[in-house]
Amino acid sequence: MAGNKNLREANKTKNDEFYTQMSDIENELKYYKEQFRGKVVFFFFFYPYESNFFKYFALNFNSFGLKKLITTCYAGSPIVQEQLSLLDVKGLVIKKTYEKQPYKIEINEVIDANGDGAVDLADVEHLIKNKKNVLSLLKGDGDFRSQECINLLKEADIVVTNPPFSLFREYIAQLIEYEKKFIIIGNLNALSYKEIFPLLRDNKVWMGQTYFQGGAAYFIGKKELYDENKMSSSKNAFVKDGKLYWRVNGVRWFTNLDNENRHEKIVLYKKYTPAEYKKYVNFDAINVNKVNEIPCDFSGYMGVPISFMDKYSPYQFNILGLGISNSGIEMGVKPYKPEDKKYRKEVQHKGAVDGDLYMYDDDGHPDVPYARIIIQRNDMEEKNGN
Repeated sequence: MAGNKNLREANKTKNDEFYTQMSDIENELKYYKEQFRGKVVFFFFFYPYESNFFKYFALNFNSFGLKKLITTCYAGSPIVQEQLSLLDVKGLVIKKTYEKQPYKIEINEVIDANGDGAVDLADVEHLIKNKKNVLSLLKGDGDFRSQECINLLKEADIVVTNPPFSLFREYIAQLIEYEKKFIIIGNLNALSYKEIFPLLRDNKVWMGQTYFQGGAAYFIGKKELYDENKMSSSKNAFVKDGKLYWRVNGVRWFTNLDNENRHEKIVLYKKYTPAEYKKYVNFDAINVNKVNEIPCDFSGYMGVPISFMDKYSPYQFNILGLGISNSGIEMGVKPYKPEDKKYRKEVQHKGAVDGDLYMYDDDGHPDVPYARIIIQRNDMEEKNGN
C-alpha cells in the first residue's frame, strides 16, 4: 500500500518486528470474549511480559475465563528480557545457548499472589518469578516453524498475534494446516496474495470486527531504529516518551472467529447505468470504484476494490475471484489485446500483465484499476428481494 515506506525500510534491515498498542488490542478482542471461555490461548513472536498481547490476556485471564495462556519468545528478539530478567526467576537454570535465551511462559491461573487486594501485572510477575513451572527455557531458538513450537501450537485452541508481515503467508498457512482458530494482524495487501485470497473467497478467513483509525496502525518499535533507518518523516515515524512509533497503512485484523460484521449487509442505494459503470474489455463484469457505489439493481459480475472485504457478508455476496495476474487468468480473464498491450507499454510506460482486468478510458486507451475482487449478489439476497 502507498505510504508504507517505513515498513519497507524495516523489512530491508530485518527489523519488521512491530509491537501492537494496547488500545488496538482492546478495541478488537472485546468482541470475542465468550469465544475465549475455557480455551487455551497461544502467542507466537511476542516476548513474554514485554508484549501488550500478553499483558492484555494476563489481566483479563479471569474475566475471559481462559483455561491456559502460553506465549513464547525467540532468540533474535530485540527486546526480550528488557522488562523481565531470567535471573529473577527462581529455580531456573540458564544455559548460554543463545545471546538472548528464548523461553516460554505458561499461565494456568492469575490470583492475588502478592496479597495487595487486587489482581494486576504485579501478580503475574510474582507468579512468573516464583512458580517453578510457569517460565521455562526453550531447547531451540523459538522459531514458530520449530517442532518445539508446533507442539505448543497443537495444544492451543486460539492463536492471537501480530506476526511479521514478511512471514504472513507462511504463518497463516501453518494455522490453517493445524486447523486453529485465530485473530492476527496483517496488511490489506495480503488479500491479493495467491496463498491468502482463496481462504477469504471460500469463507475460511475473514476480516475482524474493528478498523484501525484511518486504516493505519501505529506500531511500537525500538527507539534505536529511528536513527539507524534515518527516518525523515515525522508523520510516518516519530519518537515519543522514548518509544518509536511506526505508521503503517492498510492494517487489518484477520480471523476465523465469528463476528457481527460478516452478518451485516451493505446498504445499497445507487442504480446501475452503463455510462457510470464501465465494462472490462477482457472479462464480462462492470467496474465499481468504491464499495459504497455497488449498484443495488445489478445481478451480474462486478469488480470491486479489495477494501470490499472490510464489509463483505457471505449472506449478501458471492466472491468469484481476483482479477489480477495468474489469479485473473484462472478466473477466466482474457489476455491483453495486442494493440492495448503495445500502447500500455510503449506509450503509457506501464506494466501489462495478462490476467489483469482493464477497461478503456474516455479516449479509448487501456485503463487498469488497482486489484479488483469479482463479486455477485448471491441467491439468498436475490430471493429476499433486497
